[in-house]
Amino acid sequence: MTAVTPKALAGVRVLDLSRILAGPTAAQMLGDFGAEVIKVEKPGAGDDSRRLGGPALKTKDGKPSEFSPMYTCSNRNKKGIAIDIAHPEGQELVRQLAAWADVLIENYKAGDLKRYGLDYESLRKVNRKLVYCSITGFGQTGPYAARAGYDPIFQAMGGLMSVSGHPDGVPGGGVMRVGVPIADFICGIYAYGAILTALHYRDQTSGEGQHIDLALLDTTISATTVAMTNYLGNGVLPQRVGNSAPTSSPSGVYPCADGEVLISSPTNDVFRRMCVALGHGKLADDPRYATNQLRVDNRVELMRKMEEIFAPRKRVELMELMEANTVPCAPIYAMDDVFNDPQVKHRVNSVEVPHPTVKKMAFGTNPIHMSETPPSDYTAPPAVGEHTMHVLTNILKLDAERIDELRGKKVV
Repeated sequence: MTAVTPKALAGVRVLDLSRILAGPTAAQMLGDFGAEVIKVEKPGAGDDSRRLGGPALKTKDGKPSEFSPMYTCSNRNKKGIAIDIAHPEGQELVRQLAAWADVLIENYKAGDLKRYGLDYESLRKVNRKLVYCSITGFGQTGPYAARAGYDPIFQAMGGLMSVSGHPDGVPGGGVMRVGVPIADFICGIYAYGAILTALHYRDQTSGEGQHIDLALLDTTISATTVAMTNYLGNGVLPQRVGNSAPTSSPSGVYPCADGEVLISSPTNDVFRRMCVALGHGKLADDPRYATNQLRVDNRVELMRKMEEIFAPRKRVELMELMEANTVPCAPIYAMDDVFNDPQVKHRVNSVEVPHPTVKKMAFGTNPIHMSETPPSDYTAPPAVGEHTMHVLTNILKLDAERIDELRGKKVV
């Protein structure tokens, strides 16, 4: 018999009222490890992310499906139910589901759900053990609490764009947004960790749930890490250095005879090994480059020297030479290169799952590898309302007559 993989979060019930990316990412992470996640969407239209992120996946007859790349990347391992929460009877269904849940995740504007009686204080009355996670752009408090916002807003206001991009005065110079919605993703991972922390505190200490207030602005600021600390501790405003590492040199992208490579040389030992391997050992003895800080201070001149050394060599030759001398080096991959790399294939960073209507349902896997409770099973994101009947019948115990009545009123 095939052994059944244990689920770390089996028995945890999650009600996902969130949309777009940050909240759905957190709920998806919980679902990957075995939590039962019920995603609530608006009847008919569904989550706005179904229309974002690029062309929709194709159905088996070549037509656009309801699954966009953005929806597909953040909604696996969930059941889908369609409820109109603007309708009083829809609100009551959500309250009944909240009484059943361990976790509720929402990303409505601050105060929006209070008018429906679906805010934390209201739902705490029906379930004192509920961990209620609110994700907003600016938080539940403060002068900007009522503002809406999307990922680029927080990359801009959180300082991330100020340290990304080429320096002013060079071709292409200026601030640069990260090419994927990284602020949303960062907040989603923080939400996942916060929820697990609150569950542990509930189950081990208090016996009660609590409210989690997460802001994309806050979590994006936290992701500036070294740049933030350098400013707070030293008063230094970090400068953009393009593809170079701001804290070490030579570290960055260098053109070679048939492409580009990225080199990372953060220590004196690595720098010396690289210089010797390239036949320029005297460079490592130059007093201008004796320490990492001196190499950072003399970055521009050192970069020119390294470009001259790299330019005539082929990429494969450089990669083999650097690897043989334990110098971190990488090619610049496009997405097709990423998923053709043998290491990526070995680590199983993508999966394709069967689907009744979509021609190819493929998405990334959870990158967390655990010896006893790995996220080994993946199910496709749900269609709008795909599991409505299942949830209403098996979780809320409604009979067919009541469900037909709700459908007639367009509540579900």
